[in-house]
Amino acid sequence: MKVDSKALRVREGHEVDLRRWPTQIEPVYRSRQQYRNMLAAHVARLSSQQQLLYASNRHAVLIIFQAMDAAGKDGAIKHVMSGVNPQGCQVFSFKHPSLAELQHDFLWRTIRDLPERGRIGIFNRSYYEEVLIARVHPEILRSEGLPDDSSAGTTVWHERYRSIVNLERHLSGNGTRIMKFFLHLSKEEQRKRFLERIDDPRKNWKFSMADIEERRFWKAYMRAYEQCLAATSTRDAPWYVVPADDKENARLIVSQIVLETLEDLEMAFPKTSARRRQELRAIRKRLAK
Repeated sequence: MKVDSKALRVREGHEVDLRRWPTQIEPVYRSRQQYRNMLAAHVARLSSQQQLLYASNRHAVLIIFQAMDAAGKDGAIKHVMSGVNPQGCQVFSFKHPSLAELQHDFLWRTIRDLPERGRIGIFNRSYYEEVLIARVHPEILRSEGLPDDSSAGTTVWHERYRSIVNLERHLSGNGTRIMKFFLHLSKEEQRKRFLERIDDPRKNWKFSMADIEERRFWKAYMRAYEQCLAATSTRDAPWYVVPADDKENARLIVSQIVLETLEDLEMAFPKTSARRRQELRAIRKRLAK
C-alpha cells in the first residue's frame, strides 16, 4: 500500500489554504507490525539508493523539514534515515541565529552546510525560518540589521521568496535534488503531544514554556506557511504537505517520497573500463599467489 504523493505536492504557482489540507488521512498500514515491516522495507531500499548515490557521485540530495513544534520532525529523520550509512548523510538543525550569523545575509548560515555530491543533507528547519518565524515575530527581522528600506512592508518577504527560489533553481541545475516536507499537524494533536511531554518524565526535556507561547501565534504561522509554500514550491524543489497527526503514517509517507525521488534518478554503479578490468585481473593474480 502507498499514498499518492502527487496529491500531497503543492503545485507551482497555486495558492495554498492549509484548512483544506488534511492533518490525518487513512493509514497506509493496517497494524503496528505491518508498519514496522513497511518501514524496514523502505529503509533497506533507501540504504541501497544511498550507496548508489555515494558511488555514482553525480548528485547531491537535500531534504528539508519544516513544521510546528511537536509535529515529528526529529522522529521522521531518526526512523526514515535509520539505515543510511552515516558517512553519506549529515543532519543539521538550525536554531536562533548567532551574533556572527546575523552579520551575514539570511541564506549564509544554511548554505554553508549544503550537501556535496554523493551525499544526503537533511535540514531540520532551514533558511525557510527566515520567512516563517521572522515573519510572525517582526522583532527578529529588525535584529538582522537590514537597511531601513529593506524591511518595509511585505516587500522583504517577496524578495526572500525570490532569493530562495533562485538558490534552489541554481542547486537543482547543478545536480542537487531537493525535497521539502511540511509536516502538517493539527492544533489539537499538538496539545495532546505537549501534554504527553509533560506527563512522561522521559520527555520533559522536550518541552518549554516557549512552546506554549508560540501556540498563541498559530493562525499567524499558518498564514506564513501558506504564503511560503505557495511562493516557493517549484517543479525542481517541490513542497509536500504531509499529514502528521499520525506519526507512523507520516514516516511512511516521507520515506516513500524520498525513495521515489531517489529511484527516479536511475543511478548505477560506475562502469569498469577494459583497462581497469585488466588492471584488476593482474592484481588478483598477485593476491592469489
